[in-house]
Order: sequence, then C-alpha cells, then structure tokens
Amino acid sequence: MPLGVTWIVEDQAFNFAVCAEHAETVKLFLYSPSDLAKPVLTFQFDPIRNKSGRIWHCRIPLDQMCDARYYGYSVSGQAVAGLRGFDHEKVLLDPYAKRVFFPPEFDRQRAMKPGPNYEKAPLGVLPTQRAAFDWAEDLPPRPESDAIIYELHVKGFTKNPNSGVHPPRAGTYAGLIEKIPYLKELGITVVELMPIFQRDPHEADYWGYMPLNFFAPHAQYASGVDEDGQHLEFKNMVKAFHQAGIFVVLDVVYNHTCEGDHVGPIYSFKGFDASGYYMQSSDPISPYANYSGTGNTLNFNQPHVRKMVMDSLRYWKNEMHIDGFRFDLASVFSRNADGSLNWGDAPIFSEIAADPELGRLALIAEPWDVGGYQLGQGFPGTTWLQWNAGYRDDVRRFVRGDAGMVPDLMRRIYGSDDLFPDSREHAYHAFQTVNYIDCHDGFTLYDLVSYNQKHNWKNGHDNQDGMNANYSWNCGHEGDESAPPEVLALRRKQAKNFFCLLMLSNGIPMFRAGDEFLNTQFGNNNPYNQDNEIGWLDWSQLKANQDIFRFFKGMIAFRKSHASLCRSRFWREDISWYGVGPTVDMSPDSRSLAFCLHDASQGDDDIYVMINAYWQPLQFQIQEGAPQDWLRIVDTDLPSPCDFSECGLPLKHPMYQAAPRSVVVLTRSRTKGVP
Repeated sequence: MPLGVTWIVEDQAFNFAVCAEHAETVKLFLYSPSDLAKPVLTFQFDPIRNKSGRIWHCRIPLDQMCDARYYGYSVSGQAVAGLRGFDHEKVLLDPYAKRVFFPPEFDRQRAMKPGPNYEKAPLGVLPTQRAAFDWAEDLPPRPESDAIIYELHVKGFTKNPNSGVHPPRAGTYAGLIEKIPYLKELGITVVELMPIFQRDPHEADYWGYMPLNFFAPHAQYASGVDEDGQHLEFKNMVKAFHQAGIFVVLDVVYNHTCEGDHVGPIYSFKGFDASGYYMQSSDPISPYANYSGTGNTLNFNQPHVRKMVMDSLRYWKNEMHIDGFRFDLASVFSRNADGSLNWGDAPIFSEIAADPELGRLALIAEPWDVGGYQLGQGFPGTTWLQWNAGYRDDVRRFVRGDAGMVPDLMRRIYGSDDLFPDSREHAYHAFQTVNYIDCHDGFTLYDLVSYNQKHNWKNGHDNQDGMNANYSWNCGHEGDESAPPEVLALRRKQAKNFFCLLMLSNGIPMFRAGDEFLNTQFGNNNPYNQDNEIGWLDWSQLKANQDIFRFFKGMIAFRKSHASLCRSRFWREDISWYGVGPTVDMSPDSRSLAFCLHDASQGDDDIYVMINAYWQPLQFQIQEGAPQDWLRIVDTDLPSPCDFSECGLPLKHPMYQAAPRSVVVLTRSRTKGVP
C-alpha cells in the first residue's frame, strides 16, 4: 500500500502496487522517453515474494531505472469466456496512474484487436518531486441550502473564439479563471464541472462521460504541454474559484469506463481482471452487464472496486481541494452481484458516510441508471443531495400549459416532500432536492422553448439518440429560422418564467451555463460528440440578450437576499396557497396558482407569487394585507428593465391582472405583515 506508484524517500525507490486477483503472471515495463517500444527495464513479479492477497507489488531502486519516465504492465491469466480480458501482449495502464501519457503512435484501434500494442498504448507517468502547492485559501462557509449551482463544460465554456478569453487559454482550466469575474457578477456560488477525468482522446467523447482513469485530470484541458502541467493548472483553477468564494463540484463517472463491452479496447481494467472489475451478464452474446448504457458496469460488490473509488475521491479532495461530487448514474452503486437493486444499505454508501473527510463533502446523486430509478427516499444515500428529474418534468409541463399540473407544481415548489419526506421516520431536508429545468443532457433552456422535436442528425445516429420525452414547446414555430417576432418574444418570457420558478422553489437550484443569455444547441438535445460550435457556448448571445442576463442576475440576487427561499427545512405553516381567489383551483383545466410565503420565522420579508400558465390574462385577487403594503418586484410579461425591479413598485389595487403565461412576484416588509 498504497496502490499505484509511490516514491519512497528513505529507500530512494519507487513502490509499484496493482490489484489483479485472478492474474497468473504480472510484468512491469519501464520506458525511456527515447524508446517507447523497448522497455529499459522489465520486472517479472514473483507471486511468492511480490504478491499479498490480490495485490502484486514490488520496489525498484532509482539507480536501477536508467532514465525511465513511463510505465505499464503486462498481465496473463485464465480469461472468463466471452469477456476478452487477459491478453499478455497488451501493455496496460495502471488504474491508479495520476498522469497518463499518450505516445505519438497511440492507437485506439490497436487496443481493440488481439496482439501487441507496444508504442501505441497509454502509459502511466512516474511521479516527480515538486514543491508543495501553496493553496493559501481562506474559504467562507461552504454553501448548503443557499447554494446556487452552475453546470459547465470546461472546454465548451471558453473554447468559442468569441468567449473573450486569451486564445491560448480558450477551452482550458486556465480559461475558466479568466471568466471568474463574470461568474461573480452572475451570482452563482457553486460551479459543477462536467467530467474532467482523463479519457481516450481518440474517442468521440466531448462531454467526458467515458473515463479511462479515475485519478488523472484530463490533460487535453491544460493550456500548456508540460506533462504535469494539467495538475498545476487544475489546482490554480480551484484556488482561484475558492478565492472568489465559489466552490467546485466535480461530475464524476465511476459507473463504467471507456473500455466498453467485449469488443471494446483493452487499456487497463479488462487486462488486469475483467471479471473482477466489471459486472457480468448471463447473456453470452453480451457478457458484460450494461446498466450504464455504454457497454460495461463497474462491480461495486468487489471490495477493491469500492476501495479504488474511495481512494479516487480522497485524492480529489485532499490533493485537488475539490468541495463535492456529483455522481453520474449513481444507482449503479446499488447494484447487487446479480444485477438487482439494493434498496437498503449498499456498502459503498456506508463507507463514504463513515469516512471522516468524504462524509462532510457535498455528495450529489443522479439517482438512476439505465435499468433503475431511485429518486427520493428510494435512494440508499439518505443524506445525499439528488438531481430531481421529477421537478424538471413537472415544471416543464406546467409552464408549457399542460392540463392538471397545479398539484404537481405545488409539490415541486414546496420542496418535493413526496419524494423527500420530512416525517419523523425519514427526516429529509428540502435542500436535498437539486431542482433544475435543464442540464447538459437535453435541450438548453432556449431550445426547450424553441423546439418540439430533437434535431440530432449531426450526431451520426439518424436522430435516434437523445431523449424523446422533452416536454418542450416551441411557442408556435420550430426553430429560429423565419420565426415571427411574437414567437421570439414569447420564448424570452417563457425562459424568464422557468428561471423565476426555479429561483422561487425550495431546494437547491441548478442551471446550465449559457441559459442566462439564451445559448442554443440548435435543437440538438444530445451533443455528446459535438466538439464544435454546437457544443461550445456562443458568447455573442450575451451581448444580444443582456435583458435576459439582467433578469437572471436579478433573480439570483433576489433568492440570495431572502433566507426563507433557501432554508434547510420545509416551509410548513409559513406558506399559504391561493388561486386567482382565496382557494387553489386544482381542477384539470386550471393553469394558475398563487402563494404567500411568510418570512417572519426567518426575519425576512413576505413574498407573494402569482403564476399564470394560461394563454389568456387572469385577474388575481391579492389575499393578504392592503395593496399598498406590497411592492412588485417581478412581472415576466414586462419588457426589461421593468420585468425585474430591485426597489419594487407599490401596488394600488387589490386586483392584479397577470398577463398570459407570466409570473408576478411581490414583497411586503415584515413590519407591515405583522397584525
């Protein structure tokens, strides 16, 4: 221990350790930068001297290593039928490698065929001694119930030439640093970075959800060419975010790897022990269980797999100072050995909760996988936050005008206590629901109000990929081409309606980068392989849509200034529900709702909200207080800057006409709300 490569100062030697339970022979290859075909040293592990349990290990003095810089392994064993795992001719990447080197002749196709892949395989990089990084951070308290999450893609955020980032830094970790003043102005508190684990640069995986390795940051996101440059640049990025009071969450993919199914490449895990790292199916045609939808699924019933994930999490926390993790397809963690879902106490959740360092981090689950859905109390991580797809779908359907959605909207605004019950038995908190209208997977906010159908032809799958149930509405015209002015105006209002409701809902809000200036992907709801203008943010839209940016910024500031909106508990007796009159109309034909959130318990102002998703104006009678007590802060029907007023405009009448498809927000000073 530890697994991977460790420099032993007192011995002036490197310790190598890998897990390969069913291997029969293991060899270590050390390579010089001048010759990637022939190792400068080959070490044959002796299972009597160099094996403890599942771990093969050796220690090699530096003076025996010549000018070695890279390393890889060769492993042989009795392969399980169909898995196509052990292949002694393949050079294998250490699963614990902290840096990955891709030779000039790197070849993905070679890894997919039988036979040797010398000079063409990814290699681990031996660690070098560098001065300790000076974090010099002084963090404010970590945001919890008051967090506002901003999901972004490291490359796509600044790669477009119109991003304003210095060209050599466009699309890199350093490029994000240049955009921190913009993020501060917007007002977000947490950036959630789409996957940054090292992946296969020859695979069409722009999004990053096909990891090759769980410890190395993706080198292609570094602006420099130094082999260790990505570590330093990544740390500087995290440090800069922290100094700006912004916390960093990583979207992590531990449920599968880029090795795919039985015809996929052999890079690492397959070659060390395919049956030990991956779940198997009973289907000889598809021997790898595929709960990830990408060909394979890591086997969390194996202790060494869980340990690898735990070690990876600790590495990113301790070495890279990451503040939290969003777990892709987290229900894979719950899979039993036979593939069934463990609805109780899956081991890794207990291990994370018991860890004194990891248990305190922000842990966010995507609580489903390809074959299972565990949203809410069905998810074994009882204290975790969860992406709430129920919120997404219900709010989308209400805003587009679907019938019968008022009761569902009330639940979602309240904090989804049907999914996260705050009963004595369960005691969930409202902030455990991560509310979102859209994310990387699906339409952008603008496309949600501009397209009825997905337009994914450029992905190369005959428009068969991507979600079909988008609950979108194009406002009367498909796409932007020849769209009439009234349609374009309605889209802007609908975008404001969505964001206004998101900021008014109990729970943690999350939105995707570019929504604040109506970024489009031209109707593509699955651009996972679009490393181009489709996947990159178009920053020219920020200038064109300054009114939308102003509204988003205002709503974020409004939420942050009202503690009752982002409290850790449910609202309970502090909220009163109304309709256009004194009672909520829950009939199937109803498309309106009002509520008053009383904020005395939080020492805050009262908030009165009127929501009209109907296509005709509605007269709302304000049910509390005198008209002059209330100030209008928001009316999404009005043009900018009247749609959001920081100071507020006093009302004159107890009746307020809410325009078709609009949201109105009023506030009342707590002193005026006291009887």
